[in-house]
Amino acid sequence: MSVMTREVCFDNEKYLKEQTAEILKRVKMFNDKLYLEFGGKLLYDFHAARVLPGYDPNCKMRLLAELKDKADIVLCIYAGDIERKKIRADFGITYDSDALKLIDDLRSWDINVLGVNITRFENQPAAVVFKNKLERRGIKVYTHHFTKGYPTDVDLIVSDEGYGANEYIETDKPLVVVTGPGPGSGKLATCLSQLYHDHKRGIKSGYAKFETFPIWNLPLKHAVNVSYEAATADIKDFNLIDPFHLEAYKQIAVNYNRDVEVFPVLKRILERITGNTSFYRSPTDMGVNRAGFAITDDRIAGEAAKQEIIRRYFRYRCEYAMGFTDRETVQRVELFVKDFKLEPEYRRVVAPAREAARLAEESKKGNEGIYCGAAIELKDGTIVVGNNSPLMHASTALVINAIKHLAGIPAKIKLLPDYITESVSNLKTEVLREKAVSLNLEEAFIALCISAKTNPAAQMALESLKELRDCEMHITHIPTPGDEAGLRRLGVNLTSDPNFSSKDLFVF
Repeated sequence: MSVMTREVCFDNEKYLKEQTAEILKRVKMFNDKLYLEFGGKLLYDFHAARVLPGYDPNCKMRLLAELKDKADIVLCIYAGDIERKKIRADFGITYDSDALKLIDDLRSWDINVLGVNITRFENQPAAVVFKNKLERRGIKVYTHHFTKGYPTDVDLIVSDEGYGANEYIETDKPLVVVTGPGPGSGKLATCLSQLYHDHKRGIKSGYAKFETFPIWNLPLKHAVNVSYEAATADIKDFNLIDPFHLEAYKQIAVNYNRDVEVFPVLKRILERITGNTSFYRSPTDMGVNRAGFAITDDRIAGEAAKQEIIRRYFRYRCEYAMGFTDRETVQRVELFVKDFKLEPEYRRVVAPAREAARLAEESKKGNEGIYCGAAIELKDGTIVVGNNSPLMHASTALVINAIKHLAGIPAKIKLLPDYITESVSNLKTEVLREKAVSLNLEEAFIALCISAKTNPAAQMALESLKELRDCEMHITHIPTPGDEAGLRRLGVNLTSDPNFSSKDLFVF
């Protein structure tokens, strides 16, 4: 079947060219020694790819690959995030695991990490284990403690008791990229600490910041910038007009609260370290981001960003139901939805998923259980639905229906023969002692692979799985771990209603 070409609004090649030039220009301004605070995700920046269709999720890695001969990479991670096992939602892994994955990913691009800096390190047990693990695998590890006097006592901060008490990270290349998993990883403090040590050694280094969002040259209330506020609602970030930039240049530029709040202190610290008037007159001056200049269609970007706001609305409502976030976070995102006069059903897959659940419940009156519905929008605009049954979870039924549709297989043809489903059911109940027989998505994938060996239809359907990547999907209940893992690997853009698919408190 023909697949509709996805509308795009971002020119990656223009972006890479301009971004590389801007970074190298800033390196030269600081005598060929620049510490670049590299915010956001280096790899798999799916937020950027969703709100700027056409954006390569690995665009930043391509940028680093072009600069690798001129750059050292330092990876920062906050000891507190290791200790409390903070989760990166898009991968479902902890931040310390994400740091390990990032090192592996960089190596796969032939980019080596100079070292890992554990920030605000106070010998937390989990952080010590992480440090030992890295060192025993040959990774250089540095530790920085909380900076004395920060943020008000500049004299103490810029002294041997403040930044001077931190371990110095030896670097050779003119550009030092300082990055880390998530916000609050200590990237800024690491850069400033390095500046202090450099200037004590007579090295006149500088600092700059690279963040994709908010995009400084888009309007404050542009949906792309508001989608960033929605994405960071849990850490209470908000955008504002940079008052320092407006005063200095009479030019409107968008920044976010943490950068604006810290700027007066940061400016004083930079001036105290260097002994000179700061090169920067505003937080926006510190940035080197050129993403806004690579947007080719504002309408497409605006619509994609509205869809992302609704995705965040669903995500935070589910996280609230599971106890991961507070009511204030949910209310903030609800306000963004109202500001754009949106409804949850503006997301096209929401209403069909709910209708599938309603019809399933109506057709099985008298039977106990919770009825779940799911819907996916394929790339040609077709919406396929599914619902749960004693045999399959709703997500499983939906994916089976979708790949049958994509492969042109009639609905009555079975992809999973009875002997396979009965064998899996027997394993789950008789051997593994599980109560539920219904197949989650990961189990269904395994069964489908087995079926494909003898069933040509199953093989055709299996080959269609890759066509589900980047499709929009909604389910009426929070996915089980097996479903969530399977959907994450498929690469669908998933949302769900904040309902539980079982009355059981423990689900695995």
